This record gives sequence, C-alpha cells and structure tokens, in this order.
Amino acid sequence: MLLNKGHNKGVDWWTLGILNYEMLAGQPPFVDDDPMGIYQKILSGNLVFPRYFDRSARSLIKKLLTADLTKRYGCLKGGANDVKNHKWNLKFDWTSLYHRAIPAPLIPTVGGLTDTSNFDAYPDSVEEARLPAIGGRDPFVDF
Repeated sequence: MLLNKGHNKGVDWWTLGILNYEMLAGQPPFVDDDPMGIYQKILSGNLVFPRYFDRSARSLIKKLLTADLTKRYGCLKGGANDVKNHKWNLKFDWTSLYHRAIPAPLIPTVGGLTDTSNFDAYPDSVEEARLPAIGGRDPFVDF
C-alpha cells in the first residue's frame, strides 16, 4: 500500500503480523516520531525483536511481515494453513475456535454504554483541526 501498488488479502496477513507483534511487545514493530520515518522502516523490513520474544513467535511474525507477497505467509500455496500449522500455533485448537467453544480469556468490566475505563487516557487535542484546501469544484456536490 505504501508504494501505491494496490493491495489484496496479503495486507490482512501483514496486519496479523503487526497485531501479534504489538500484543507480545506492547508497541508496534515500526516506530518513529515522523510518519516518513515509519514508512522507511516498513520498507526496509528491518524488524527488531525484544529479547524475551519466543523463537516461534519471532519466526511467524517475520514470515507475516515479509514485504514480498510471493514469500509472505498466508499468500503462499498453503494459504491460511501455513499460519495455522506454524509451530507458534500448533497447540491451538482451531476447531474449538470455529465452534466458539473457547471461553474468552479476558472479559472486561464495563460500567455502561459510555464507560471508557478499559482504554488508555489521552489528552484532548488543543489545536483546531485544519480544514482541507479544496481547489475548484466541490468534490461532494454530487455525493
């Protein structure tokens, strides 16, 4: 997507790799103060793992975060089975998941419809959002 070449289901497998990394590390794999820095790190494909990462998890995440779609897990001949049968997932009961027979490992306490206590607190924006600069005809005139 970053190279404007379009995307297909491969982006979903990439996202699974990002999600797994974030869940295990507590932060995204590609971090920078500047968005262009993040893009450069993504394109370079240089992944840095914390020392405590399980070897199997590291292997699966690397295979999901492969820039080359012809080598990315989930996009290969084996499809989703490559991911499901990876060493990191071997003990997982996919059939029970399919039949919704696995209890949720965490059920959050929710105090009401507007309860946000399960989310991190962020300071409110002080700046007013900038209006987009639109030249010429209103793009929503026929919307």
